[in-house]
This record gives sequence, C-alpha cells and structure tokens, in this order.
Amino acid sequence: MTFDITFILGIIVLMFILFVTEVFALEVTALAVLSVLFLFGYLTPAEAVSGLSNPAVITIACLFILSRAVQKTGALEYLVVRINSLASRSLSLGLSAYLLSIAVLSAFVNNTAIVAIFMPITIRIAHRYKISPSKVLIPLSYAAIMGGTLTLVGTSTNLLVNSILTASGHEGLRMFEFTKYGMILLAAGLIYMMSVGYKILPSRTVTSSLTKSYHMGGFLTEMKIGSDSPLVGNTILSRGINRNYDVTVIDILREKSMITLNIRNTVLEAGDVLFVRGSLENFLRMKEVEKVNLLTDEKLTAAELQQENNVLVEALITAKSDLVGLNLLESNFRRRYGSFVLAIRREGSILREKIAKVILQAFDTLLVYGPREKIQELADSDSFIVLEEIEATMKKSRFWWMSIVAVTAVVTAAALGLAPIMIAALIGWVVLLLFRVITPNESYQSIQWNVIILIAALIPLGHVIQTSGTAGWISESLLDFSMTFQADWQPYILLSLIYLITIILTEISSNAATAIIMSPIALASAAQFGFDPRPFIFAVCFAASASFITPIGYQTNLMVFGPGGYKYKDYIRVGLPLAIGLWIMASILIPVFWPFSPAG
Repeated sequence: MTFDITFILGIIVLMFILFVTEVFALEVTALAVLSVLFLFGYLTPAEAVSGLSNPAVITIACLFILSRAVQKTGALEYLVVRINSLASRSLSLGLSAYLLSIAVLSAFVNNTAIVAIFMPITIRIAHRYKISPSKVLIPLSYAAIMGGTLTLVGTSTNLLVNSILTASGHEGLRMFEFTKYGMILLAAGLIYMMSVGYKILPSRTVTSSLTKSYHMGGFLTEMKIGSDSPLVGNTILSRGINRNYDVTVIDILREKSMITLNIRNTVLEAGDVLFVRGSLENFLRMKEVEKVNLLTDEKLTAAELQQENNVLVEALITAKSDLVGLNLLESNFRRRYGSFVLAIRREGSILREKIAKVILQAFDTLLVYGPREKIQELADSDSFIVLEEIEATMKKSRFWWMSIVAVTAVVTAAALGLAPIMIAALIGWVVLLLFRVITPNESYQSIQWNVIILIAALIPLGHVIQTSGTAGWISESLLDFSMTFQADWQPYILLSLIYLITIILTEISSNAATAIIMSPIALASAAQFGFDPRPFIFAVCFAASASFITPIGYQTNLMVFGPGGYKYKDYIRVGLPLAIGLWIMASILIPVFWPFSPAG
C-alpha cells in the first residue's frame, strides 16, 4: 500500500465519520474533502470543479425542476387517489395498489418529491382504514425507494453511476435496462411489506387526536381570569406572560366569541378564558401571581382546539426551509405565520418544553395551531409539508398538461436514443419556461442545492480514487478474498461483497457519496477478472438505493421518521430482513440478467 492510497483511504474514512456524526452539513464535509484533495495536489483546478459540469449533476438539477412542474398540477395526487379508490374495499388490496402506484411514479419523478406529495394522502388513507399512520409511512418511503430503481432517471445514484461508467469508456446504461430486475425487486419488496413488514411495524401514532399523539394532555389547558387578577385591563404582552412564565396563550374565549388574532395586544377582561400551552409547574406559578383559576380538569383536545376557523395540524419542515438552524424565536414564527407551535416531534421523541429555543432541523415535525388561512399559507410554501387531509383536485392552470408531456417526452427521447438524457431534460425545462408552466424563480427554488453541491463536490473524489490506485488496491483485496472460493463461485462472491459494502456505506452516509466511491471499485474489480463491468455496476446501483435499515441512509426515510413517530429500532426490525433478502436475491439474479461475460 502506497502513501497515496493510505492518505486517500484516511480521507474517505474521516469523511464517513463526519457524515455519521453530522458535525457539519454533508455538503460542507464534501467541500472540505474537495479542498484537501486540491491543496495536496491530487486535483488540478479543472478537475476540482469538474463536478459542476458533470452531465449527471446537470441532469439531476433539471429533473428536480421537471418534478416540481408536475407536482404543481396536482395530477399525481389525483391519479393515485383515483386508482386507490378502485381498490378501497380491502385494506391489503387498497394499500398494495397504492404503494405500487407510488413506486411506478417514483421511476420517473424524484422520489423525495413523491414522498412529500403523498405523505398527507397516506395519513388520510390510514385514517380511512382506522390504522396508525406508522403502519403505512415506512412502506411509503420503501415503495418510493424501490420504484426509483426501475429506470435510469428514478434516482440520482443511477445517473451518477452511469456518468462514471461512460467516463471510463464503457457503454452507458439504458433508460429501462434497470426495469427487468427492478420489477422483481419491487415485487419482492411489496410482498414482504404487505405481509411480514406490516405485522412488524408498530402502531406508534394514533389517528383519533393529535393532542393524544403528542401526549399534550398535561400541556394544554384553560385558565379563567378572576375579577381581582392583575391581567384585567392589561395585555398578554404588557404582563410578560410568555417571558415570565414560559406560558403561551393561543386563544381567548370571551363570553361566546373566540379571539384568535392579535392575542398579545388584546386588553383582557374579567371572565375571559385563556387557552394556554405550557407545563404544570409554570401554570401553577402563573396561577399564584396572576390570580387566575386553573381549570385542570379541562385539558384541551384536538376537537376543542379546532373551533371556528382554527385548525390543529402537523407540519414537516423541509430541507429547503430557511427555518433550519434557527429556533422559533429567531425565526419569528408566531408573527411570520400567524400560528403557534405546540410541540416538536424529532427522531422518535416529542419536545414539549421550552420549544421556543429548540434549534430546528430539517424534517422536524411541528404540531401547529392557527387560522385555516394561515395553515394554508404554510402548505403552499416550500418550507413545510402540512400533514392534513387534503382534497385530491387538479390545479388546471393554463398549459398545466405541458409538464406531464415534457416529462414523458424526456423519458421517451432518452429511452429511444434520440437525445442524451441531459439534453432531453434541459430542453424539457426550457419548453416549460417558454410556456410559463414554471417560472425561473420557481425553477431555482425547486432544485435541492445541498444535494447538487454534495454530488458536485464528491465527483472529483471518485476521480482521485481511480487515479491514486485506491480503487485498484481495494478491488485486489476483494479479489484475494474471492479467490479463496472455488473458481465458479469467485465472481459471484466478488459481486456479493460489492453489494454488501455498498449497502453498509449507504446506510451510514449519503447514497450519492457511496455510489461515487463504489463505482470505481466495481470497475476495477471487473477489470481484475476481465469481465464485463455491467453486473458489478448494477450491483452498486441497486445496493446504493437499498437503504432500509436506518432513517439517515435515504432522505425519504428521514422524512417519514417524525410523522410516523418511529424509533431507530423500527427501521432495523423491518428493514434488516428486507435488506438481507434483497442482498441474497441480487447476488443470485443480477448475473442472470447481466452475465459475467468477458469484457469487449
């Protein structure tokens, strides 16, 4: 092992440690690695920025835009809900049809967007069947992941691997070349999820009441203002209720009318009933000082909160939200959105105390209470996914159908070889701009720039892995292990090892990073054997998208984590048997579809 190989391996190990510990954002770590490789002379300036001009990166950016254009129409929700209504008589038949529809759509539209669109509908379906949303949200994520393996454009990892393959001088992967094995993978996965997986999944969230789901009974109550209370003639703001007691007044009931707007500046009167959020300790302190009657037997339910025009909903913070990294005070959430955050669900735990100072993270789920029109503003923004019952209606603006035509044309042109996928996607975007189906500003906002920067920064690392001899050294080590088996078994063992290593890496870090690192190793391994690289490359493609064991391996898993009320062990219990089964199946069937024929 040379110094260069040792150094590059050390950089890779350090990068994965930083990915797992999340000391920095993933894209920051990737940029730091890129800088180190450049400073130590492993990359020229042109090579260091080559990721920005990589066809896969440009294609992924365009596909984000096309997905957003389709998402705007509401056509996907309309289509899937209609399909599901045909199979609504049976829980197993209905869910199977629904998940299959999700998977097929994920083959052509970004699966992160698919999960964002269908989480509210999935929760609505759970309500219809009177089951816990936690029974169906992980299956939603898994179906979207497996659906992404059906085509070249189904997931960014497929495009990245294809880019590395073509850059090495080999024939590129075809649009539907994935489908023949992907269909078997999808069928096996759905059968597992609808039988074993469904039984294993816990019922962690309830469908009857959000206040019960968030265990808010002891944190929401009513206080009645007495005639001798210092609050009489004053306002919530002037008495410093929130500042002094960490108690939030979310509504005021005066006689038979509910005051929901400008609460902090409303002059209070004797007999007013305050709907409050806080802790019992703080309620008692406020009771003594402000001389209010604590109605401890009147803990508020979701139905009581949803009075007149006010609603109680869950809102998932997206990765694009500018609230990420801020707390509720810094983001001025109350004034900005005219609503209250009552609790925060994060990675299986519920935060109910001192939430105003909690630093918000992507995919935190907020329990939000506010006027319906304000909640609609949340739903319409790119910063939140509101997890409430929605109407599956088409949004037929002028030329709305062009987005569907554009995506269909892009896929068809690439599949028939009429144009490279990058060119087809660019033309599709330009057509949508010309017809004003999507605006330039909407286009820029729809791109997940953290994903683009991460991939663009890591692509040069894949180049260094090849040129430094690191890929060759790793492949030789894998080959040496494979050589301990009988000759007929050796390529199968090598392919199985590549698949297994890829699964492990993708579960603890970014699937894009894993694809970029493992693709050169797969190519070097094929060269060592003198075999066609395709079976090894497809092993990387399918394994990099087989993230079922942890919530951090794939973004869609993390998206459903909070709304489902899951714990890490839930993913392990359900995902580990599935991952092992697919590993064994891939080791046997991938060589059937892509034989270990001699290269050339």
